[in-house]
Amino acid sequence: MADWVIWNGVLLTLKRDAPPICPGFVAVEGTRITAVGQAGSQAELPPARDYLDAAGGLILPGLVNTHCHLPMVWFRGLADDLPLNRWLHEKIFPAESGWLDEEKVYWGTLLAAAELIRGGVTTVADGYFFEDAVRRALKDSGLRGVTAQGVVDLPAPGVPEPRDNLKLAGRFLESGPDYGPLLTSAIFCHSPYTCGPETLKGAKKLCREAGVPFFLHLAETAQEVQELRQQTQMSSAAYLDRLGLLDELTVVVHGVWLEPEDLDLLARRWVKVSHCPESNLKLAAGVAPVPELLAQGVVVGLGTDGAASNNNLDLFGEMSLAARLHKVTKKDPTVLPAKTVLELATREGARVLGLEGQTGVLAVGKAADLIVVDINQAHLTPMFDPYSHLVYAARSSDVRHVMVAGRWLMRDRTLLTLDWRAMAARARLWSEELSTFLRNPPSLDPGRAIRENEPEPV
Repeated sequence: MADWVIWNGVLLTLKRDAPPICPGFVAVEGTRITAVGQAGSQAELPPARDYLDAAGGLILPGLVNTHCHLPMVWFRGLADDLPLNRWLHEKIFPAESGWLDEEKVYWGTLLAAAELIRGGVTTVADGYFFEDAVRRALKDSGLRGVTAQGVVDLPAPGVPEPRDNLKLAGRFLESGPDYGPLLTSAIFCHSPYTCGPETLKGAKKLCREAGVPFFLHLAETAQEVQELRQQTQMSSAAYLDRLGLLDELTVVVHGVWLEPEDLDLLARRWVKVSHCPESNLKLAAGVAPVPELLAQGVVVGLGTDGAASNNNLDLFGEMSLAARLHKVTKKDPTVLPAKTVLELATREGARVLGLEGQTGVLAVGKAADLIVVDINQAHLTPMFDPYSHLVYAARSSDVRHVMVAGRWLMRDRTLLTLDWRAMAARARLWSEELSTFLRNPPSLDPGRAIRENEPEPV
């Protein structure tokens, strides 16, 4: 007997070429889906201990956020309308180095988790510091996640001595199984300009040995790409390839300024890409060549980046922007149709993170990670195409119910695993403390690590 049957909705399984099922149902036993099908009435449903009436809403896989810095919700709206270098070195790095600690990372992650759940995200990939605290918070929230310990060749939160960064990252991977089956532990190297070649190779070696993803910001700005080419006479992807970093477990984030030869190289090495359009536009980085990547067969997912550069963790917003953005840049309204974009936010996102065996589609044997979107609203009436509605008309606030691995994290817009009042009170207190700190932040020499860890010239 099933534990739950979610029924009376338009079911979008997101399986390749599968049409919507209306009225559809999903049966869940334990953490897994045991049946998917069509039923016109409750009498036609399989037996279950409990039933949830979707009330005509959309039943679909939970969204997958392929790139985020969850604790950076603390810095939401803190330093807007600045170039990336100034944003990082004058605002973000000082706040991280002097104010952030493990407890703040834990509570910041809980805040982010609340936003993700209420926005229909059931899986998130995070890359940051004090990542043990991120794992604890995600476990408490009930979300599925890939948590990646951040690595840079300069003093960082929790790693005051850069020479210890790989040692700590290795211990982080070893302790991963202690956090349960919903969390995968990985490594996130910030970028080629903050990590030297030996650090990059060492981090990738640890990930390859553990069989887990290796994340890296790459080709986010034109300046980054130009400087790398001046130092190495190579394109961004070619430089990583020379270091032996490119394979099916590597996820490059942003890729805004990837060159044509890079696209072919990423495709041949089966590298995955996380596309973060809102952050890229807000920081004026540019527009990633997503249509070209997809044409080459590269697996692409959507990410929000951190709330400091977005300024939200709303994957519905990312879908809407991605679909429109590439149409206007290509001057072609057929580019990235709605269904393709929804696939990037679900099935393809799971593939980016190596979780396609677990989540991303609603099918028998897969994890019961699903959401119900309420379409009984003025801005969603009438509905002719559910894919179009989700990408062009729906909002994150339309998500009504969220389940991960058979456990309800939200019912009727009410969070079930998190204490919002406690989080909000903590946020008000610590935001005042952060404001006081930033009136006299410590001075940093952001160029030191870059000068000491420049890529090796060819």
